[in-house]
Amino acid sequence: MTLAKVIGTMVSTIKHPAFNSLKLFVVQPIDADGKDVGDSFIAADAVQAGVGDTVLILREGSGIRQIFKKEIWPIRSLVVGIVDHVEKGCWVA
Repeated sequence: MTLAKVIGTMVSTIKHPAFNSLKLFVVQPIDADGKDVGDSFIAADAVQAGVGDTVLILREGSGIRQIFKKEIWPIRSLVVGIVDHVEKGCWVA
């Protein structure tokens, strides 16, 4: 999972049918403090997020195929959650 901020929308007049019912966002990966980490990328939206939202991104094809119940599916990055609050803490194993 990747924590990210939705920074814009993407509009496409021609796209693969898999994307027909999904919004496409430009997202910027962030750390727990909200600071940018790495390059922005495109993610399809499965949870009705919006610009400015902090979101969780699934970036693994097998998990995305399971969500859509498809053996082959051309989506690589999917918004799967809207984050209300991030709390940093100490993990103990």
